[in-house]
Amino acid sequence: MAGTRWRLLLLAREGRSPSLGALKVVLLVFACLCAWYSGYLLAELIPDAPLSSAAYSIRNIGERPVLKAPAPKRQKCDHWTPCPSDTYAYRLLSGGGKNKYAKICFEDNLLMGEKLGNVARGINIAIVNYVTGNVTAARCFDMYEGDNSGPMTEFIQSAPSKSLLFMVTYDDGSTRLKDDAKNAIEALGSREIRNMKFRSSWVFLAAKGFELPSEIEREKINHSDTKNNRYSGWPAEIQIEGCIPREPS
Repeated sequence: MAGTRWRLLLLAREGRSPSLGALKVVLLVFACLCAWYSGYLLAELIPDAPLSSAAYSIRNIGERPVLKAPAPKRQKCDHWTPCPSDTYAYRLLSGGGKNKYAKICFEDNLLMGEKLGNVARGINIAIVNYVTGNVTAARCFDMYEGDNSGPMTEFIQSAPSKSLLFMVTYDDGSTRLKDDAKNAIEALGSREIRNMKFRSSWVFLAAKGFELPSEIEREKINHSDTKNNRYSGWPAEIQIEGCIPREPS
């Protein structure tokens, strides 16, 4: 203890204690100024943002980033996958219930549908030029009231060679469907036209003047059944879609 006191007295006599204390004060003030200036610069560099966002960002530091898959690109006629560039995209949808109208889509263009106001009860038919891809005619034929089987037969037969014919039903397409129309549709390759019943959902793709590849889905039918109807008195809607090879140039 005596040795320690002696060393302290010696330092005090030599004048070291005052200079050391002053140095500590200067260093402390300098450190405070540096801290304040660093904080000022940081505040200037960080953009304005709500405190809640900043707190959320701090809490999530170190967490694994959440990878979000990009939204799938919409394809023609709402296909899941794109058709090759040398093909036509098509989608046929029958009606279903009173409020679900039939639709015919070709190359992402709505040929017949509720939005266009050109689809109605019966059999709806659109004719497309196979070479150009342009729609040439579109009509609806009521098969529940009126004598429209004959006019529909004439409409089908008037389609020029190298035509695509798209047919979809909404509501009833069979009550007044006569043999002349059935024969005309059957000649185009339909296997279900003679099986049509009251309110059957039916879609059909036909080619006139050329042959479609065998793998292309061309026809589908769904009959009304009081036990299995999706809607009250109505069968479920049905659809077919695919890609039609264009004519080689």
